[in-house]
Amino acid sequence: MRQEETEAVQNRNAGASIGPPTDPFAAVPLPSGPVSPGARGPKSPPGGQSGRESRLPPGVSPDIFGPSGFGQAAESAGGSAGLPPAAPPPQPWRMAAPPERPLRQGPPHGGPSLAPDGNGGPPPSESSGYEARPPRRWGRRFAVAVVLLMVLVGLAYAAPAVIMSGKILPGTQVRGVDIGGLTATEAADRLRDKLAGAAGKEMAVRAAGKRYSFDPEEAGLELDVVATIDQAPSDFPSPLEVWRALTGTTELSPKVSADADQMKTAVEDLARKIDIKVRDGAVTFEGVKPVAVAPRDGRELEREAAAGAIRKAFLGSGGEVELPVSVIKPKVTDEVVRKAAAEASKALSGPITLTYGGKQAQLTTDVLAAHLSFKPDGSGGMRPAFDAKSAVATVEKNLVGPAMAPREPTFQIVGGTPKLVPGRKGKGIDDDKLAEAVAQMVAEGGSRTIPVALTTVQPRVSDAEVRKLGIKEKISEFTTPYDCCPPRVTNIRTLAKLLDGYLVQPGETFSLNSVIGQRDTARGFVPAPMIEGGRLVDSVGGGISQFVTTMYNAVFFGGLEDVQHVAHEFYISRYPAGRESTVSWPEPDFRWKNDSKYGVLVKTSFTNSGVTVAFWSTKRYDIESISSERYDITPFKSATASGPKCIPMVGQQGFTIDVTRVFKKNGKEVKRETKKTVYKPETDLKCAPASTPPQNE
Repeated sequence: MRQEETEAVQNRNAGASIGPPTDPFAAVPLPSGPVSPGARGPKSPPGGQSGRESRLPPGVSPDIFGPSGFGQAAESAGGSAGLPPAAPPPQPWRMAAPPERPLRQGPPHGGPSLAPDGNGGPPPSESSGYEARPPRRWGRRFAVAVVLLMVLVGLAYAAPAVIMSGKILPGTQVRGVDIGGLTATEAADRLRDKLAGAAGKEMAVRAAGKRYSFDPEEAGLELDVVATIDQAPSDFPSPLEVWRALTGTTELSPKVSADADQMKTAVEDLARKIDIKVRDGAVTFEGVKPVAVAPRDGRELEREAAAGAIRKAFLGSGGEVELPVSVIKPKVTDEVVRKAAAEASKALSGPITLTYGGKQAQLTTDVLAAHLSFKPDGSGGMRPAFDAKSAVATVEKNLVGPAMAPREPTFQIVGGTPKLVPGRKGKGIDDDKLAEAVAQMVAEGGSRTIPVALTTVQPRVSDAEVRKLGIKEKISEFTTPYDCCPPRVTNIRTLAKLLDGYLVQPGETFSLNSVIGQRDTARGFVPAPMIEGGRLVDSVGGGISQFVTTMYNAVFFGGLEDVQHVAHEFYISRYPAGRESTVSWPEPDFRWKNDSKYGVLVKTSFTNSGVTVAFWSTKRYDIESISSERYDITPFKSATASGPKCIPMVGQQGFTIDVTRVFKKNGKEVKRETKKTVYKPETDLKCAPASTPPQNE
């Protein structure tokens, strides 16, 4: 049998096309009888298997020979039983189809995939041995839906983004002004137009519980339009920016620019209204009576922080801006001040005598009181402080002769032209050492006689500085008359000599009491009548008010600043009404300020008929004086008095008058100042013999 099968195979192959057989089992000799797997002897196939099927070697499935089975393949191959059909010749021009992979059915609950046979193999099939499943079409549909959704989302973003590109996003606002959808230029124009009024509106600020107004224009504050618009994106917007533009609003804070110098000046002006200087406790004197000056808290506006707060609030909500203020505490308590005042009277128990080289000069209790004070010592207590420089101004010449004293540079008028007289250094009282000695004597007690030390003293200004002061012409001059030559004229001439050639520096305030000091007989002053308490009384230095009135008019027509002048209680006919001044020691003083950039040289002269004061400098103004009519006339009263000190008085009506000073430059009015003066009626006083009782009408 095996030989016949072998010959049949050889005959089939002989008639086939050349080349190796494609069926790997074509040359395998098959068994001649039924064979069942695992059996050694011939048995009938179980389940009625045909003899052909049972002739396969162990482990070989009949499926490898095609869907018709082993027997059918053999029969179709020429009727030879047990042989598979001949393999077709190879066709290299055709690509082999990939084998169809069986579909696996996933196990329930995530277990391992098993075929229906339970061994993980492909399920049996009647035709091919595999069971193919239909493809999952829902996955393809999902992918298509996602793509379509993405396209729609992209269009929903891209369309408005293209429209918004190059412009400020819709919904953008600056302090309620909508600039959305505009170009940068359009937005800038709209902001300038809409916010111009708000930018110029005064701001309300509050400091230390009080409300103040602040002008932003004076501070140089303005809306920085460019910086404000730069906050808003105007390029191609991102998806988030498109979403925000379509669904909401964007509020931009206005950006502000400020001129640093203008802001500093404006804040300083505001601070002058807010600041209160701390008052440290002190002890001064009214006459010779100690007066306690109670301490008081001070406050100070914090400049930099206030400027920042104002700038931040500019173009904001419009509410009040709270500004920071610091509280400054005094250095001593009220109790310490009161204790020092109670002990201060001991300092005025008598005058102080200064000595040098066998010479003496005395500081009276009035002089001590005028220049002595008590100030905080830095440790919670009080210490005495003495202004020695001012105190010895009136007595220094008694200790230091003219040959030793320094000389200030000045000018002489030669042929109507100022000529420089050089200054020189000299010797003077050492003010610092004297101040220490007096303070120690007051604090610790001891001798009231103090030896003074001298030191080298330089002139206040150098010759070179004086040459640059612009003293080149007479800017004003005034003369008042007098009858020669009662004691009062002596005092007028003495004062004129002391002040002749005095140089007032630019910006300096001239004080007659500071320069001359208390009038005394040591320098040539004599007793003369002066008004005191509505009556004429004799006083050393009386009558010098005429010199002060003369100088006041030189100040008036020189265009200089009047700081302090006090008119006489009664009108005196030798003076121009409303343009006169009195003076006394220590008050009232007469003060004026050289508010020009040039020096002012004081030149004085006198004759038997009057005294003259002239100012030399660089002329700034032409001055015109305009006086009103006298009004509010009040009648005088008559009275009689007796006694050796009685001085008769001539009755004068009281009245009020206004005097206007008009400043002109190059013929045009620059400014004007008006001052009102009220004169009381002067009593018509008759001096009766001592036996006659006083009378008043």
